[in-house]
Amino acid sequence: MPNPRKAAAACLAIALILTGCKIIKTPTAEEATAAANGGFNPDQQVAGIWDTKVISFLEKRAGTFQEVYALSATDLNAAAAAYGHKEKEGSAPWTFAAKVSGTIIKAETKSRAAYLDTDVNGDGKADVRIQIGPVIKGTALRDSLDFVNFNEFKNQIQWAEFGKAFNTHVNKLTLEKLPREGLEGKKIEALGAYPLPSTGQPALFTPATIAIGG
Repeated sequence: MPNPRKAAAACLAIALILTGCKIIKTPTAEEATAAANGGFNPDQQVAGIWDTKVISFLEKRAGTFQEVYALSATDLNAAAAAYGHKEKEGSAPWTFAAKVSGTIIKAETKSRAAYLDTDVNGDGKADVRIQIGPVIKGTALRDSLDFVNFNEFKNQIQWAEFGKAFNTHVNKLTLEKLPREGLEGKKIEALGAYPLPSTGQPALFTPATIAIGG
């Protein structure tokens, strides 16, 4: 027969253990990453400024692709003053805010770094290559903004992650929802940015907003 004193002592011990326990919430992957990085969360940071600052800035800063591209070819300083931005530190090229309106003449959608070659002047030739992901090369969206700079970040790694977060955000928000078939010949409208291309190379444009019509 069980000893009543031992049973009571066991119950008391269990009660003490339970009252001393705390329920600890398991952090999400995003929270765990932020904690590991000292609170730095580039995806959250970009999402927080996207509508109110990023899109607003690009809408005010951008010229049509034709005028931005033409001016940069004849007077780079004037184009930079009107539409461009680059960090004072380092050797990054000028990055320009622009609006593209044209016709898709080639759609490469099989690659993960998919793109749409677009004619903006009606001559049937590609003038600009618009990236549609999911892999997006470069950090043109970050680099076009004059209200963020490298000195606000702890190191080069954080700066790079911040740039990548813009690409991740626009891909989830817009690009991954785009159709991938029957795109050639369709009209396209996009707002975004591109770095000054090397001579003879097409401008590689990263959209912040994009719409494909009939």
